[in-house]
Amino acid sequence: MEILTHIGDIPILKSNIPSLPFNSHLKKLLPEKRKGGILCEVLFWKIVHRRKFHGIDFDRQSIIGNYIVDFYVKKLGLVIEIDGWSHDVKKEYDEKRQQYLESYGLKVFRISNHDILQNTAVVMKDLERYIIQNFGVEEGGVRE
Repeated sequence: MEILTHIGDIPILKSNIPSLPFNSHLKKLLPEKRKGGILCEVLFWKIVHRRKFHGIDFDRQSIIGNYIVDFYVKKLGLVIEIDGWSHDVKKEYDEKRQQYLESYGLKVFRISNHDILQNTAVVMKDLERYIIQNFGVEEGGVRE
């Protein structure tokens, strides 16, 4: 077990995620998606890029299989999805996509656009708690 970082005094362990499928045909879409600059994604990126959030390395617009995820933490196997209004009408698609990602042992943390815009500090605390619950080591060195 290798420690990636600490949140407070809680060690956060790296995950052993196998190499993931990669649809190279989606690669040509990445520059456009990154330049598209959806406000909520840009705001989140400003908070986490360059390891500003507990020293954790986030990637933006990562390809996993036939999907492009908003953010990915490779060393944790953590996907962060920021959901806008369009996700209200794509529930089945989102469920299928999440099941696919979880089938590789990935964890998916979802954030709404509204929460990023209105409650950024709360969102980041929720993300801390999620990481602690899923990747943290409790006293005695045992993960829940």
